[in-house]
Amino acid sequence: MDFLMSGLAACGACLFTNPLEVVKTRMQLQGELQSSGTYRRHYKNVFHAFITIGKVDGLAALQKGLAPALLYQFLMNGIRLGTYGLVEARGYLHTAEGTLNPALSAATGALAGITGAYLGSPIYMVKTHLQAQAASEIAVGHQYKHQGMFQALTEIAQKHGLMGLWRGAVGSLPRVFVGSSTQLCTFSTTKDFMTQWEIFPPQSWKLTLAASMVSGFAVVLTMTPFDVVSTRLYNQPTDAQGKGLMYRGILDVLLQTIRTEGIFGIYKGIGASYFRLGPHTVLSLFFWDQLRILYYTYAK
Repeated sequence: MDFLMSGLAACGACLFTNPLEVVKTRMQLQGELQSSGTYRRHYKNVFHAFITIGKVDGLAALQKGLAPALLYQFLMNGIRLGTYGLVEARGYLHTAEGTLNPALSAATGALAGITGAYLGSPIYMVKTHLQAQAASEIAVGHQYKHQGMFQALTEIAQKHGLMGLWRGAVGSLPRVFVGSSTQLCTFSTTKDFMTQWEIFPPQSWKLTLAASMVSGFAVVLTMTPFDVVSTRLYNQPTDAQGKGLMYRGILDVLLQTIRTEGIFGIYKGIGASYFRLGPHTVLSLFFWDQLRILYYTYAK
């Protein structure tokens, strides 16, 4: 039940934040390995990107990749939040005095996140491909021609074999490691702190919301560079053997991006990341915590 509630909570958040994921993906691919001023900026900021995509690709394009996004969120966060919730409920993350151990909390969140992300990597790769697809006049990054999630998964498997579906999976792990450990540690620590100081009642939705907001801010600051790396590794073109043609790995993405685009290149799309990760963190953790409270209050 913990895994089911966690997956449903993440899917609920994804329905609201997927348009921001589309915008974020395109802004991270814009001007890829090109110095500033040498390319046309189709997306000047988050709001301009929304207008441009809606005008050129149509409003429905703002929900591109929704099916794989929902499936990935259910799988990854079902495992991540579900595992973390079980470990926390059994008291393994607290000291003998009953206070939360930040190191154990961060480590548990990171390990649970990595497990979920690796298993869901093929879905996330296809999601990235679909969300990057755009009309030629506003296209950024490599353009795959997938017709949908299942067609994309089948095509990749036929061309590059089963392991081809996990291309870029290792590159996504630092993103999830940093994001998951930061998110769950700051959420639990903030909630624990506010409970001790009696800022809000223990079971109040205000407590959950406040802790989620703090967590979302921390996640955006720490995760954006790794998110850019992950997006570019997944979306790069490949040769006949499925090997990436632009990057060799995580470090290569970072070095090439900084060398050609400057240090701010690894923070591309941070505005979209904030608008997306902030609400997504708040909503997913809020839904997760409230579903757990309802379940343990009325179902047991």
